[in-house]
Amino acid sequence: MSEPVCLALVDDDSRFLRSLRLLVDGSPGYQCVGAWPTVEAALWAPELGSADVLLLDLHLPGMDGDEGVGLVLERFPSLLVLMFTAHDDDQRVFASLCRGACGYLLKSTTPARLLEAIREAVDGGSPMSPSIARKVVRLFREMVPEVPREHPLTPRELELLSRIADGHSYQSSASALGITVNTVRNHIRSIYEKLQVHSQSEAVSKALRAGLI
Repeated sequence: MSEPVCLALVDDDSRFLRSLRLLVDGSPGYQCVGAWPTVEAALWAPELGSADVLLLDLHLPGMDGDEGVGLVLERFPSLLVLMFTAHDDDQRVFASLCRGACGYLLKSTTPARLLEAIREAVDGGSPMSPSIARKVVRLFREMVPEVPREHPLTPRELELLSRIADGHSYQSSASALGITVNTVRNHIRSIYEKLQVHSQSEAVSKALRAGLI
């Protein structure tokens, strides 16, 4: 048996927090190691150090989630922070991502997709709700291209990267392209090597600025 993905949660809605904790602890392969109503409470909780992924709300008492991302990662640099909030304000989305969040999901995300997104983050991905992904893509398309086409991708890699940029998961991309999830992961690794990046967000950013997608 593989080790479960350990989750930590920060949300000031106690009812929602309980529901989220029940979902995590009731799903095979996932475990909640701690839940707190504020960033400040989580920062000094020893349990946070044992988490793989932190689901972090945006609007919180005291320090807001987009402000707390950097502090959390300073204290726990290996922790993966996923913003999980009802808000999709452009500036706060980008602030969270620039400060180190690896993904941004809306609370309208289905439970099954949420668990899949958590697994994607652990696998090196940057999961985002489709509306958030579109905001990110729009931002980069408004930027002046800065990167030449030094690392041409295959048509299949370009197709896959375009789907990832639009917010599709590994599983939905595999189904749409008629390939396995493992094949998707192999393509992603190849894309990373060709573009000389280390994450999906970097790959999408570089490909957009280069005009590849």
